[in-house]
Amino acid sequence: MTLLILIIVLALIFDYINGFHDAANAIATVVATKVLTPFQAVVWAAFFNFLAYWVFGFGVADTVAKTAHTMEINLVVILAGVIAAICWNLLTWWLGIPSSSSHTLIGGFAGAAVAHAIAVHGFSGYVGEDGATHYWYEIVSWYKAGKDGAMPSGVLIIIAFIVLAPLLGALASYLISIWLLNASRKTIGPKIFTAALMIATIVFVYYQMVPYDKIDKPRFDSHFWSVAFEAHNIKWFLVAFIILTVSAFCLIFSSLNLHQADAALKKMQLLSSAAFSLGHGGNDSQKVMGIIAAAVAVYINTNHGVHMDEWLDVVLPNEDLGIKGQMPSWIPLACYSAIAAGTLSGGWKIVKTMGSKITKVSSFEGVAAETAGALTLYFTEHLKIPVSTTHTITGSIIGVGLTKRVSAVRWGVTVSLIWAWILTIPISAILAGLVYFILSIFM
Repeated sequence: MTLLILIIVLALIFDYINGFHDAANAIATVVATKVLTPFQAVVWAAFFNFLAYWVFGFGVADTVAKTAHTMEINLVVILAGVIAAICWNLLTWWLGIPSSSSHTLIGGFAGAAVAHAIAVHGFSGYVGEDGATHYWYEIVSWYKAGKDGAMPSGVLIIIAFIVLAPLLGALASYLISIWLLNASRKTIGPKIFTAALMIATIVFVYYQMVPYDKIDKPRFDSHFWSVAFEAHNIKWFLVAFIILTVSAFCLIFSSLNLHQADAALKKMQLLSSAAFSLGHGGNDSQKVMGIIAAAVAVYINTNHGVHMDEWLDVVLPNEDLGIKGQMPSWIPLACYSAIAAGTLSGGWKIVKTMGSKITKVSSFEGVAAETAGALTLYFTEHLKIPVSTTHTITGSIIGVGLTKRVSAVRWGVTVSLIWAWILTIPISAILAGLVYFILSIFM
């Protein structure tokens, strides 16, 4: 039990480090455009990091918890993964490199699991409990097909989104920038497009809503309030609110003078940075929840017949067996609190990289980049994919830079960032493997 408690404490420390390591993702553009002072920006971002507790579910947490097969590992594996993730996060923060905390955690967990499999079984095949022959690399859940046409999961999907997340962010921010640029013209075409988009958004979000009779645990006696405050529905309400707010601005953009437009865009940056901070909190806090859930599952598997206290009664969902997951409320509350506290601590070295070194950012670019980043995070969280908030916002900033000209993006800095992204998972995995072998000597 002592080792399990140690893992939970270290996981929350990692969550705190994640907060100040990734604070730049949400506040870099509002600081760069002087919409908020650095102190105001971190308070703003931290508040919405914590607010995400009431918005997001546990889909990403479930994906992270199943990175490795919990029936075949021990607590030393998870401890080694968390220690390696903390070390890599602190190193990249010190060097001012906006690497992915998400991929650090995934790489550490997977690398320690592989090291464990090699230590126990070697490189040759072994016969598992199911009577089939297995190999060391099968301990990691590399790929699992989605059920009933749903999104597949596994480490390979997470690796694929190292490329796809920034591309999606870049494409979304590029399209939003083009939309805003055309909306500034005194022609009827952009207004017709905007009105059509508003109608399409309302219809789409309406069909995404979970009705009262499909809510497992309604929060209120009232049908209306239960539907309105269902976590899944709140997320889609936010998506609608973001798109409709930008649309409303686009409808009046052409009638504003330069000063009025800039003032309106700066106010909209508060909304876009808040939306991105919500996505950051919801996406990244769930990864630590997943690690804690995996640790509890491993503890139960390695201590047969043990009775868990109510405060640690965690159950991982299993769609094949029809088991619904459960998690004590203190775990998500602690995770969201830790990441919010970390964001309050700031991360000024990375703020400088994100806010000025990639491309010069104005209020216009800030709104486009943060809106695109937030929408990307909401949709990937809906698909239960643990993407990197760092990669997403970096891609979004590049996308708005491309609307000016290709040379507006400082590609030398960007290439260095991409190398950091590519190396994060393998370096974290190797580091976690070494930590595992060292810990195994003493544990």
